[in-house]
Amino acid sequence: MDKNSAIGVFDSGFGGLTAVRELIKLLPGEDIIYFGDTGRLPYGSKSRETIKKYALQDSRFLLSMGVKYIIVACGTASAVAADTKEIMPVPMTGVVEPTAAAAAKATKNGKIGVIATAATVASHAYLKSVNEISASVQVIEQACPLFVPMVEEGCVDRGDIVVKTMVERYLSALKRTGVDTVILGCTHYPLLTDAIRDYMGKNVTLINSGEQAAIYAKSELERLELLNGKKSGGSTDFYLSDDTEKFGALAEYYIGCHIDGRVERIDIEKY
Repeated sequence: MDKNSAIGVFDSGFGGLTAVRELIKLLPGEDIIYFGDTGRLPYGSKSRETIKKYALQDSRFLLSMGVKYIIVACGTASAVAADTKEIMPVPMTGVVEPTAAAAAKATKNGKIGVIATAATVASHAYLKSVNEISASVQVIEQACPLFVPMVEEGCVDRGDIVVKTMVERYLSALKRTGVDTVILGCTHYPLLTDAIRDYMGKNVTLINSGEQAAIYAKSELERLELLNGKKSGGSTDFYLSDDTEKFGALAEYYIGCHIDGRVERIDIEKY
């Protein structure tokens, strides 16, 4: 495996950019290839069979680009299609295990909330992962299906009445349980961090799944001796399954830096 190859990242849309943002900070010398399946999102409302099919196609596309490592920066695909990594010829990281480990470490009162897509909540992947670490921790799950389309439309401002209304709608019951830690179990959700923190309160720790996946990937790349050794100069190229027109501006906002790599539409059904 060529350590000078790129790191591959895929998500159902823009959410995985939260992982890319952290990767750029942690590994500024690494090349990154990002695929956002914008033509078929959201994954969270799809069947298990469909999600597994999509995850396999997304992975095959990244493999066709010669990546050395794949990050499944999609909570739904990580939870439902976890067995995809067993047939991959390169190492693969999801978001569930590293995020669950960070939450189990962070909680003080033993009450952890999980907000995620309907499919992720139905899989109980985060609950199972947390309880494997500590069986005494109470995990309360809440599906937030409209968060993904909100983020995809750039509707993330903490002062936006739509954002505030949806956050209260989904999180009111969770807040009443007294959780002191909340897993943002979909990589779209960290883009709503300000609004979620405003509602849940400053004493509740929010665990960013994109960030945790990037941290874990860095440690694995180091362990496997797959880092290219460069301190800077890494490039990031973006591929989408739908229109690329609005991607650039949103991606720069979400990542926090100028995008100078290619942005290209591809036919994911070929894979």
